[in-house]
Amino acid sequence: MASPRGEFSSRFGFLMAAAGSAVGLGNIWGFPTNAAENGGAAFLFAYLLLAFALAYPALMAELIIGRHARANGVTALQLIATGAKSRAFGTMVGVLGIITVSFILSFYAIVSGWMLAFLIQPFAVWLGLDGFANWLVSDGVTRNALFVVVFMLLTILIISAGVKEGIEKWATRLMPSLVLILLCLIFYVMTLPGATEGLRAYLVPNFAALAQPNLLVSAMGQAFFSLSLGVGTMLVYGSYISKSENLPLIGSLVALLDVGIAVLAGLLILPAMYVALASGVEIYSDSGALIAGPGLIISVLPALFDSMGIIGGVVAAAFFALMVIASLTSSISMLEVPVSFVVEKKAVRRPAAAVFIGGVIAIISLVIVANFDVLFDSVVTLTTEMSQPLLGLFFCIFAGWIWNRSTILDEIRQGSPEAGSGFFWRIWPFYIRFICPIAILLVYLQQFT
Repeated sequence: MASPRGEFSSRFGFLMAAAGSAVGLGNIWGFPTNAAENGGAAFLFAYLLLAFALAYPALMAELIIGRHARANGVTALQLIATGAKSRAFGTMVGVLGIITVSFILSFYAIVSGWMLAFLIQPFAVWLGLDGFANWLVSDGVTRNALFVVVFMLLTILIISAGVKEGIEKWATRLMPSLVLILLCLIFYVMTLPGATEGLRAYLVPNFAALAQPNLLVSAMGQAFFSLSLGVGTMLVYGSYISKSENLPLIGSLVALLDVGIAVLAGLLILPAMYVALASGVEIYSDSGALIAGPGLIISVLPALFDSMGIIGGVVAAAFFALMVIASLTSSISMLEVPVSFVVEKKAVRRPAAAVFIGGVIAIISLVIVANFDVLFDSVVTLTTEMSQPLLGLFFCIFAGWIWNRSTILDEIRQGSPEAGSGFFWRIWPFYIRFICPIAILLVYLQQFT
C-alpha cells in the first residue's frame, strides 16, 4: 500500500519548507552579482516590483492547484483538466516537470557535494590532516562522486521520513539556522576593509539602467526562477497545506521570505567580494564581469578566507554551512516531486520510493561527474534555460485558461471567505491569464536574441 498523504502541521512549517525550496545556491550567488552588474539598487527596485507583480501570481497558481487537488503534479493537472486534450496536456506537463526537476537535482547534487567538501576542509586543517584537507578542495572525479553520494543520502533520509517528520521537521531547523549564519557573516564582513565598496556597488542606484531591456528581463528571470516555479515543487508543497490556511497570505509570505533572504545574501556576497579584492584576490573574469556562479564559491571566497589567517577557517566553516543548508532545503523539495508521484500513482511505500528515485538520480549525477566537461553545462542549459521556463508558462495556462474560474475562487475561499471581494482576486485572474505568460515568454526568448 502507498503511504498516506502528509500535511504540514503549522503555517511556520510550510513557510520554512517553501522558503527553503526557493532559497538555493543560485539565489545566494546569482542574485547579488546580478544586482551589481545591472544598476545596483535599480536592479533591486525592478526585482522587488516584478517579484510581487509577476512571480507571486505564478506562485499562487501552483499553490492553489496543489491544495485543490491534494495530489502530485501529474494527478493534479489531470484533475483540473476539462477534456481529453487538456488532460493529455496536463499529463505531459506533469511528467516533463518530474523529468526536469530530477535532472536539475542531478547537477545540483554535484555542486552541493562541493559545498560539503569545502565545509569539512577547515575541520581537517584544525586536526592537522593537511593532505586530506587539500584533497577536499581539489577538483577530482573521486571526490566529486563521493560527496554526490553523501549529499543524496542526506536528501533521501529526510524525504523518507515524510512531510511532517522529514520535510517540515528539518526545514524548521535548517532555515532559521541559515538566516542566523547569514546575519552573523554579514556583521563580520562589514567590519573588513573594502566592504563599503561592495555595499556601494549593491545599493547605490543607477536608475538610467532601468531603461535597459536587459535589466528588466534579467530581474524578471531572477524573480520567477528564484521562487522555484515551473517544475511542480510549489504545487506539491501546496498539496500539503491545510484547507483552513489563507492561500493569498501564505503565498505572499513565501515571496517575502525568498526576496528578503535574497537581499540579505547580497549584503554578504557583494561586500565579501570587494573585501577579497582589497586582499588581492581577483573578482573579475576576463570579460570584465564580476565572477559569479560556482567560480565565486569555490575560488574567490575560499581565497578570501585563506587570507584571513586563523579566523578564516571559522568564517569558511560558517559560510559553507550556510551553503550546505541552502543546498539541502532545495534538494528535498526537488526529490519530493518524483517521490510523491511514485508513492501516490504506483502505490509504493515512501522510504522505498525515496531510495529508488534518489538512487537513480545519484547514478545520473555520477555519469555527469565522469563526463563533466561534456555533460554538466548541457544538463544545466536544457533544464533551467529550456525546460523550466516553458513549464512555468504551461502552469499559467492551466490556471488562467483551462481551470474553471469559479472552482479556483471556491478553493481560495476555504481559507479566506472574503477572497472574492479582496484585492487579490480583482487582479490575479488577469495577471495569470495574460501578464505572466507574456513575461515568461520574454525571459525565454531572450536566450535566442
